[in-house]
Amino acid sequence: MIRKLLTFFICCVVLSSCKKDDNSCPYTVSGVVVPASEIANLQTYITANHPTAIQHPGGFFYEINAAGTGTVTPTVCSTISVTYAGYLTNGFKFDESITPVSFPLGRVIVGWQRGVPLVKKGGSINLYLPPSLGYGSNAVGSIPPNSILIFTIQLVDVQ
Repeated sequence: MIRKLLTFFICCVVLSSCKKDDNSCPYTVSGVVVPASEIANLQTYITANHPTAIQHPGGFFYEINAAGTGTVTPTVCSTISVTYAGYLTNGFKFDESITPVSFPLGRVIVGWQRGVPLVKKGGSINLYLPPSLGYGSNAVGSIPPNSILIFTIQLVDVQ
């Protein structure tokens, strides 16, 4: 009888240790490396149109409009709430949300994953993204393939 109880106990311990952790993050940081030609094209645009933008080692440019006051820095595992507008270099607005939308940062383009963490809750940033940190050679909606993308993002909340 004790043997059966001990076997039952061991089985319960083993099975409970196999329980999936609900707090795990299914997203990983992207290792995309931006080609030098894309950085050069973006640099030409920045020099002519946004000379105060800063080059990030991740292959994009940015301008912080407001750093934010939150204490949490977003990661790819964070759920963020934002308002934003997305533009092409010719000024065409291809997307906008004036009311906050929420989603996991790990589910959006790599440029956002790298750029949004530069501000905290309440912060605002302009991102200038080369194609490989956006949609690359894919046409998406009204966005042509190999487009430089410009986003103005207000980080409303981080969870």
